[in-house]
Amino acid sequence: MVKIDFVPNDYIQQRDSGRANFLYLVLFGALMGAIGVTFSIIKMQQKAVESELVSLNQQMSQAQEQIARLEQLKTKSKSMMKTMVMTAELLEPIPRSIVLANLTNNLPAGVSLLELKLEEKELTVPKPAVPKPGGNAYQQKTATPPAAAKPAVAAAPDTPLIERKPVETTIEIKGIAPSDLEVAAYIARLGGSILMESVNLIESKETVIEEVLFREFRLKARLKPNVQLSKVDVEKIRKAGGDGTL
Repeated sequence: MVKIDFVPNDYIQQRDSGRANFLYLVLFGALMGAIGVTFSIIKMQQKAVESELVSLNQQMSQAQEQIARLEQLKTKSKSMMKTMVMTAELLEPIPRSIVLANLTNNLPAGVSLLELKLEEKELTVPKPAVPKPGGNAYQQKTATPPAAAKPAVAAAPDTPLIERKPVETTIEIKGIAPSDLEVAAYIARLGGSILMESVNLIESKETVIEEVLFREFRLKARLKPNVQLSKVDVEKIRKAGGDGTL
């Protein structure tokens, strides 16, 4: 049986081409939509990066300001440390450098120092005893007229009395020497110096360093209180060698 199609071929071609064009338009629209979505995503990422860059620039500027402040604080702390060192040297009766020079320049030949420990302790001054009421001394004191008990020159009530508390400075010395003769010579030199007193030997024992026998000793000394050093004394202490004591 023969099937006869009465639809013209031109109509069929136009219908197929219309479907193809519609499909192309749909694909073109989807492609343009994807391009638009991608462009918007890129724009959003660019804005986020720009905002991050702005925040980073702000953080960098803040960090630079903090660094500048830290540098200023460092310079101020250095100047303050210099001032504190100068003040400490002025307040100290004997500078630590002079004490160290006195300890090292009086070393006999072959003696070396290993450790130094300096300790300061404020001394408590006992208060004068006040007579209790009821005794004869108290009655005699109260029997004197007020005019006679007053001093000739009255001190100003607003003038504060600044007193420096006495300080005891002790030094513990650890070192090595070839023999006890050098240790005894070092004790004699320190005891005869103008800074030290009560130089005592705490311990002396044998020790081996690199297969050489030495005497390891410990000394304890005390700085003389109320020592006033002149410039000549300071220069002598700094220039003194092993041939003499200062």
